[in-house]
Amino acid sequence: MAQFIDRRLNGKNKSAVNRQRFLRRHKEQIKESVADAVNRRSITNTETGEDVSIPHKDIKEPIFHQGSGGLKERVHPGNDQFITGDKIERPKGGGQGGGSGDGDASPDGEGQDDFVFQISKDEYLDILFEDLELPNLEKNQINKITEWKTHRAGYQTAGVPANISVVKSLQQSLARRTAMTAGKKRLLKELEDELERVKRSEPAQMLEEQRLKNEIKELRQRIESVPFIDTFDLRFKNYERRPIPSSQAVMFCLMDVSGSMDQATKDIAKRFYVLLYLFLNRTYENVDVVFIRHHTQAKEVDEHEFFYSQETGGTIVSSALKLMKEIVADRYPTQEWNIYAAQASDGDNWADDSPRCRELLTKHLLPNCQYYSYIEITRRSHQTLWHEYEKLEGGYSNFAMKNIRSVEDIYPVFRELFRKETA
Repeated sequence: MAQFIDRRLNGKNKSAVNRQRFLRRHKEQIKESVADAVNRRSITNTETGEDVSIPHKDIKEPIFHQGSGGLKERVHPGNDQFITGDKIERPKGGGQGGGSGDGDASPDGEGQDDFVFQISKDEYLDILFEDLELPNLEKNQINKITEWKTHRAGYQTAGVPANISVVKSLQQSLARRTAMTAGKKRLLKELEDELERVKRSEPAQMLEEQRLKNEIKELRQRIESVPFIDTFDLRFKNYERRPIPSSQAVMFCLMDVSGSMDQATKDIAKRFYVLLYLFLNRTYENVDVVFIRHHTQAKEVDEHEFFYSQETGGTIVSSALKLMKEIVADRYPTQEWNIYAAQASDGDNWADDSPRCRELLTKHLLPNCQYYSYIEITRRSHQTLWHEYEKLEGGYSNFAMKNIRSVEDIYPVFRELFRKETA
């Protein structure tokens, strides 16, 4: 009988294989928890994983059991209250009273808490941005952006348990056992033939026969002592990330910071842009991001000023669109770059400026953009800018507009704007 003792080191998650199987099995519940976490977190909290809660009813294994149907007759000694056909009411609150807690008591008085476990930062971001991409990305010029794709690259002698190749490891085990026992088996065959010859010889050679038997026994023990599998035999699937040349792209982030944007509205806009910024850095190697803040005047700013500056003022949205047009003409020739833009505003604008915005989009920006998205953040009825942009929605396939009313709408709207066409 062979005994296997697994002494390979695993992380704190006990078993990488079981962990990945668990994540696949409960993917929908994990997705829901990740979506909820986006709404709960602050706009800069992306350095940790997330606690995922799964109802205990969803982690039970299915079992076969005897059904409760049919008629049963039972004798209860001491019964002086019930007769055949009476129905007994089920005790409330677990049989010992209703209780004063907020939770729901189980019918039999027993229950289990929901199962809670921690997913890592990488797992959190992978689930968060699953099935998302920049729409209409064209390979205009293979230059700067590098996407990565994982490929199989043979086998290696070290790795994580999740990547172990059972077939290759057994092949290595067979080769090792063959190499270590081939000479011994040939010698064993020769000794067995010699033993048969001695047994048939006349007169019998008792001492020689005993010596041969001892040698054969010792040789068999040496052959059997060769382990079936050893750490030397283990082979792990090797994966490597290979760069896939792609087109270079730039994302323009245009945020309204005028006085009509209250703090809650600005916070929603910043949450949206944090998601977008994380998505670009996580999915693509080198995407230029241009941050533009505007009120009556537009200004190109860095990442820190974009998210933390307190500057405010009136509202002239066309100033941001004009600045974007100038930056594209100056630094990002359309024959070499894929141009993307995401504009966030509460829709409030000077009445005579909204038609000017539509004109700028129609004549200068949309013809040169791969994708332009407009997000209006308001709980009220749509503003003048929305009504002007509605005239563009049907005529341009590279233009999309969505409305965000509360924090809970951020993640669904973000996924809808940047989902893969095949998803």
